[in-house]
Amino acid sequence: MKNFIYDIGTKIYFGKDQIKNIGDIVQSYGKKALLIYGGGSIKTNGIYDAALTYLKQKNITVEELSGVEPNPRIETVRKGVTLCKENQIEVIVPIGGGSVIDCAKVIAAGAFYEGDAWDLVLDPKKITHALPIISVLTLSATGSEMDTFAVISDMKQKEKIGTGHPLLRPKASILDPTYTQSVSKYQTAAGTADIMSHIMETYFSNKKGFMQDRIAEALLKTCITYGKKAYENPDDYEARSNLMWASSWAINDFIKLGKEEAWTVHPMEHELSAYYDITHGVGLAILTPHYFEFILDNTTVDKFCEFAHNVWEIPYEEDKYQMAQKGIDALKEFFEKLHIPKTLKEVGISEEYFDEMAQKASSRLKGAYRELTKEEVKQIYQRAL
Repeated sequence: MKNFIYDIGTKIYFGKDQIKNIGDIVQSYGKKALLIYGGGSIKTNGIYDAALTYLKQKNITVEELSGVEPNPRIETVRKGVTLCKENQIEVIVPIGGGSVIDCAKVIAAGAFYEGDAWDLVLDPKKITHALPIISVLTLSATGSEMDTFAVISDMKQKEKIGTGHPLLRPKASILDPTYTQSVSKYQTAAGTADIMSHIMETYFSNKKGFMQDRIAEALLKTCITYGKKAYENPDDYEARSNLMWASSWAINDFIKLGKEEAWTVHPMEHELSAYYDITHGVGLAILTPHYFEFILDNTTVDKFCEFAHNVWEIPYEEDKYQMAQKGIDALKEFFEKLHIPKTLKEVGISEEYFDEMAQKASSRLKGAYRELTKEEVKQIYQRAL
């Protein structure tokens, strides 16, 4: 296991009605807040009114940035940075899913940067300061409520790029599972696939981490059990609770440290979202089984057997390849039960940009579990078509 330092600075307020603490939390960091959110759902489900009520009780001045996109745009980040600078904002309060929180993170860093915020996406080393972030989560998926990463898109350039810095980790996050009960079945399924992808990107590694992998397997089994329950019964509080907490632990570094490697499926999917603006979790679910089948060989078959047995409870077999394939098939069948599209064609993607997309994706796979070439990435896209 490699050396590491683990320091989580995010205080979690988990459970029903934890929004009542938002005034006290924000007040400890400042009196001027920027409230960031996406569409109008937080106004119809009562979260918006509750947040404003508790913030105003503590005499906190609130500016607002609405309309954050599902794949957040750099243009929206720039608007937020301008608001911060013009209003001397002291605290950032994103209410929403990962897209809203990701947008807030780059705004928080951009508030201290004199150049264009896109510079911070391309080179996170330029991040030297960031405003404190207090997030309120409404969708279990990306884990942004407890991690250091953000993914931002420049649709004009067909770029979707991840950036990361310790200063981007939220200072506190409010996780109320009831806020996710109104999430559609489609987004619940996509979010579950996103969580599982985060875990699997770390689980399939060339580095050993016995303890990390056993926890990863437990998290995957949690998603399998409660992702389906949340999909079938949106009001199931226990299902929503387990899914929400698994989302945070899938990507808060705990199962990664000591065995870090660059991810593979995410860079490939980012190209799909950058060119076609599809739902991230759906793209991951479509690509992952094809990627797994592509890399199944003598160097990976034992790990896939471990995955099949420990996650899907498939008995060990003499034919390792047959057993490994059963594990991959079980993953496919699970995504099918959530009615996630199985092919790229189903989400409107053709071969038109495969060469460009494969070139960009392969350039970001240095140090990954499998460093795929442009042609290999293209082959995976074609298999998924």
